[in-house]
Amino acid sequence: MSPCPQTLAFVPPLRHGLYRIPEARRQAVEEEVKKMLQLGVIEPSHSPWSNPIVLVPKPDESWRFCNDFRQLNKASKFDSYPLPRVDELVERLGRARFISTLDLTKGHWQVSLSPDSKQKTAFSTPSGHWQYRVLPFGVHGAPTTFQRMMDQILAPHQDYAAAYLDDVVIHAEDWSEHNTRLRKVLAAIHQAGLTANPSKCHLGLAEACYLGYLIGRGLIKPQEAKVTAVKEFPSPTTKRQVRVFLGLAGYYRRFIPSFSSTAAVLSDLTKKGQPEKICWSPAEEAAFVRLKEALTSEPVLWAPDFSKPFWLCTDASDVGLGMVLSQEKYAAVEREALAVKWAILELRYYLLG
Repeated sequence: MSPCPQTLAFVPPLRHGLYRIPEARRQAVEEEVKKMLQLGVIEPSHSPWSNPIVLVPKPDESWRFCNDFRQLNKASKFDSYPLPRVDELVERLGRARFISTLDLTKGHWQVSLSPDSKQKTAFSTPSGHWQYRVLPFGVHGAPTTFQRMMDQILAPHQDYAAAYLDDVVIHAEDWSEHNTRLRKVLAAIHQAGLTANPSKCHLGLAEACYLGYLIGRGLIKPQEAKVTAVKEFPSPTTKRQVRVFLGLAGYYRRFIPSFSSTAAVLSDLTKKGQPEKICWSPAEEAAFVRLKEALTSEPVLWAPDFSKPFWLCTDASDVGLGMVLSQEKYAAVEREALAVKWAILELRYYLLG
């Protein structure tokens, strides 16, 4: 792939002083710099630009090395290239019989930068001044740049393969056809100079986890780990915690009847002017529990079949609108044929004489 430019408005070089790093965390910074040098991710720099670094704590109590690109991003031109709609991707895959998912290793790091763009990503540490050779995390436009690249790579295979950033999926109705398609996509990824993480790749599954859903065999379900996160979410005490919960539950709102009506009392707590420390009454707790119960009752949706007619039902209340889109699972003649098959199998002892 050709090097990726970081498109900027005409501004002089932006240089931010080095944030003070506590002595206890310096080793983590230098270890990350050493690692990135060995991987070819960064290189020494003489750039007049400088973006500060920050260390973000991980759940395992280690530190994540990050760059503060806020000033650089303010000077960057907006890239309007769209990300795919998750619902469309999931529905497209739902009816597949065989699915493979690939996770590209450090996706952004597999996109090289143009020489002019490299110097704009420069940063300093106590051991020196460095710049990225590849697209770093946190740069404005990095997701859209990577998505554009993946769409170009998979364009010849768009009928049976897609990518949401670095999550690639391949699907088919037939096992032999699936293997052929998988080989073609892997060859395209290899030819583009990208690599996948074998430990995060899942091949030839009847049901696969993708973008927070369990899909396959015509079914679409919430991913179990995500449902568990909702189920175990404690009663919120702050406005921010309410927003987090609504974000988690709202991702699966299509599985929850009357979601807007039920969540209305919680949404009111997040409105402008409401205090950060919320007043959690029995009404909020009841809505909170109802949303949890609706999502943890193992809801299932069928993937749409565009060769069959749809049935649309709607409803409305003072606080929300609702709709249900449905299809017949079997036509009358198919149900009758199924009854014949069932009867023959059940009574085969007698029918065989």
